[in-house]
Amino acid sequence: MLNKYPLWKYLLVLTVLLMGMLYAAPNLYGRDPAIQVSGTKGASADLTVLEQVNTIINKHQLTPKSSRLENGQILVRFKNVEDQLKAQDALREELSSEYISAINMTPAQPEWLKQLGGNPMKLGLDLSGGVHFTMEVDMSTALDNALSQMEQDFRSSLRDEKLRYRTVRRVAGSERILVEMRSAEDKDAAERFLKKRDPLNVFTDDSSNENAFYVALSEQKLKEIRDYAIKQNETIIRNRINQLGVAEPNVQRQGAERIIVQLPGVQDTALAKEILGATATLEFREVDEEADVRAAAEGRVPPGAEVLKHKDGYPVVLKKRVILEGSHITGAQNSLDEYQRPQVNINLDSAGGAKMNAFTKRAIGKRMATVFIEYKPSGKKDANGKALPPTKVEEVINVATIQARLNSSFRITGIDSPAEAHNLALLLRAGALVAPIQIVEERTVGPSLGQENIDAGMMAVVLGFVFVLAFMAIYYKGFGLIANLALAANLVMIVGVMSMIPGATLTLPGIAGIVLTVGMAVDANVLIFERIREELAEGRSPQQAVHHGYDSAFSTIFDANITTLIAAIILFAVGTGPIAGFAVTLAIGIMTSMFTAIVGTRAVVNLLIGGKKVTKLSI
Repeated sequence: MLNKYPLWKYLLVLTVLLMGMLYAAPNLYGRDPAIQVSGTKGASADLTVLEQVNTIINKHQLTPKSSRLENGQILVRFKNVEDQLKAQDALREELSSEYISAINMTPAQPEWLKQLGGNPMKLGLDLSGGVHFTMEVDMSTALDNALSQMEQDFRSSLRDEKLRYRTVRRVAGSERILVEMRSAEDKDAAERFLKKRDPLNVFTDDSSNENAFYVALSEQKLKEIRDYAIKQNETIIRNRINQLGVAEPNVQRQGAERIIVQLPGVQDTALAKEILGATATLEFREVDEEADVRAAAEGRVPPGAEVLKHKDGYPVVLKKRVILEGSHITGAQNSLDEYQRPQVNINLDSAGGAKMNAFTKRAIGKRMATVFIEYKPSGKKDANGKALPPTKVEEVINVATIQARLNSSFRITGIDSPAEAHNLALLLRAGALVAPIQIVEERTVGPSLGQENIDAGMMAVVLGFVFVLAFMAIYYKGFGLIANLALAANLVMIVGVMSMIPGATLTLPGIAGIVLTVGMAVDANVLIFERIREELAEGRSPQQAVHHGYDSAFSTIFDANITTLIAAIILFAVGTGPIAGFAVTLAIGIMTSMFTAIVGTRAVVNLLIGGKKVTKLSI
């Protein structure tokens, strides 16, 4: 029978439409101005902290909509932004330094919708307001760190294999490491071993010394180092944002050396810059017991050693070889020792614990120094506008005698104040950056500007929607009304899908993509309806005209939409920011419009005329 769907197809269309409506519904409830209070020590907030927060808010005669404890964090909702900002100022002044308060806009959907996974669309900075940072990774330092680590690994590996070397050192001003062995046989054995250990490195013989060879990084290895520096820094920045308690942050790579950080709802950037821009880590190094400290301070430094200043001002001679780097630190908590002095308790990963255990096993009675390393932005740019590398500042914060073998857990003492211990633990817990990173651009978008963008975008969608509805109803009559129903369903489904996808963010260009989709969705129905008119003009019956109209137009609609979808995918793959936002809504709109314009409208048409005797179509 012509124009008749089986029951399962009707149920499929109805299910998809209901799912779209369900997940689009949270957007109707808007967002509440809110303050999120979270702990800075990795500890969760409790009812005591909740009571303290409520006391501070009530003291300033502010009335929140709600105040509750959720997943170890306190969320306080307000009726307007003015109350939110006043409460934020009060909490920053009076709340314990162990907790951080951050402002954001919190979804206001009912709890039952939230339990079903229904959340509103995430809004970009151009719609919600907030702060935008462009951060640049210092790739030269990342490469230097990789070469230094490779140099140390070569020494350790050759020692473990009992291969005798004269020297393993980086060639000054190059990206090569010179390995000189004691004999030609050792040289061949070492080269075979290192090639097998890391085949991506490039090995070349030293023409002036038959016992030596050079090891350089291949282009593939260099790319891996750069990609690792970006990806690892992205992860660490996300961890640091979690310390700020910012809702719905956006962290993504831009080009070869930059990372974009967008913090919606954040207007006070001081704390964000302090945490995100800080580049701190630790190194554990052995003290050179045989060195003459006075002579080293005057410039006569022994080979393989260097002089660093202790935080109390006196010089310390350290061996250059790093026992352990901060990248192995998995946890850091500040506390007080048995004498009520501040300390930081360190936890290492398995590899770091093994390194620390192996060193301290043979170094009992020797001294080990904890070196605090910080990269401070230079604030200067070169002729091309690129930020100059930051200044590396190294300071010995602790020298301790190794009393016993250490494993994955130990403590750092000799810290001046609890505040200093707290800040050090916070940075170490959030992660040590693989390479220094600088904020090279900062933009703040006010919430009022975001609301203006939302209003303008919604006006564009509404106007486009109304004019298309009017045209279709007037020109195609009854079938035009069916197309209008499909168009409304298409908009609901776009919003629903955008709300369901965790990483999707609606931006102003994204709204432009939705407006474009409105026209494209109707275009498919125009092709179908014009084909039906042609079939009627050729003398076919209404049932045959509808059947052939949908079947004949399908291939044309499919081809046109697939080519546009390919373009949208390419835009998303190679574009960033506004381009990606436009591509996301365009791609989603293409897929939902294919469903509503072809399957949805035909389901309605089949339901109305399928199996019935029809003499005339309202088209």
